[in-house]
Amino acid sequence: MPKFIKENLTKDGIDRRGFLECMVWAGTGVVWTMVGGVLKSQAFDGVLGGMAGLAHGKGGGDFTFAQISDSHMGFNKAANPDVTGTFRAAIAKIDALPSAPAFLLHTGDISHLSKPSEFDTVDQILRGGRTKDVHFVPGEHDVLGDDGAQYRERYGKGTKGDGWYSFDYNGAHFIGLVNVQNLKAGGLGQLGHEQLEWLEDDVKGKGSSTPIVVFAHIPLWTIYPDWGWGTDDAAQALGYFKKFGSVSVLNGHIHQIVQKVEGNVTFHTAMSTAFPQPAPGTAASPGPMTVPADKLRSVLGITDVKFVRGHHALAIVDSSLAEESGENARPMRDRAVMASAR
Repeated sequence: MPKFIKENLTKDGIDRRGFLECMVWAGTGVVWTMVGGVLKSQAFDGVLGGMAGLAHGKGGGDFTFAQISDSHMGFNKAANPDVTGTFRAAIAKIDALPSAPAFLLHTGDISHLSKPSEFDTVDQILRGGRTKDVHFVPGEHDVLGDDGAQYRERYGKGTKGDGWYSFDYNGAHFIGLVNVQNLKAGGLGQLGHEQLEWLEDDVKGKGSSTPIVVFAHIPLWTIYPDWGWGTDDAAQALGYFKKFGSVSVLNGHIHQIVQKVEGNVTFHTAMSTAFPQPAPGTAASPGPMTVPADKLRSVLGITDVKFVRGHHALAIVDSSLAEESGENARPMRDRAVMASAR
């Protein structure tokens, strides 16, 4: 088992009855289907290649939505000199789904430097897409210079505090949290007292059978504290969800898939539409990771992820874009690492 996984099994103090971790360097988005109050996901590439098995999502689900993250509009370094093109490709893949998603979730770092032109480009691309209903939370790159005032003016009308909010859809309750304010370089995210009080009140009146979907930029469990990949006060927030039978927590920020199932909570971080980052502990620091152009397809992938009620694991199969894509894609390898608390 990788060293950082062993460390995480003890560092964050969570009693793990079941754990599954999977990392894929880069990609684009995740399509989620709510089935009986439990999310099933299938990741798809928005850069190259086709979609593997997405047609399976058109039957049996209560509804489907898509998650995109870390578009970093305005980034133009060697790791990806055309983030506009890859973001357009991601939206095109969503548009090509057999059924249009009910809405999109963007889990932050919409822009790279919080410039109006960067937000404008994202808005223009989204307006041209098939799915018009988009829900956002900010990343740290979206609140530079003005503490998120421009972000809230564009995307946060009707929200509370720094931009947190909730909404209901088809019996499920969605909660958008903000954990990037006053973020120090390499520091953990933080929700803060005011937001935590609001969260406790927000879920107080919900029945225990209500499916809960939480989305924020920085992961709500400590993946790698040395790089700030976690949220300092997440444990208090997660404590408010103990009564619920199904809780799904969706994040971005780390530009790779890391997943865990802990009791009633499923955690999932999404891939980026912009550039890959190194796996935890494999580099001196996080940040854009450049790969040779002829190797790009081998580090961009399609991931099918399924969650089955009553199981403590997610079934994950990765398909490299260097291989055959589409319905006949060959699985690259099962990269799941499982461990059980002793």
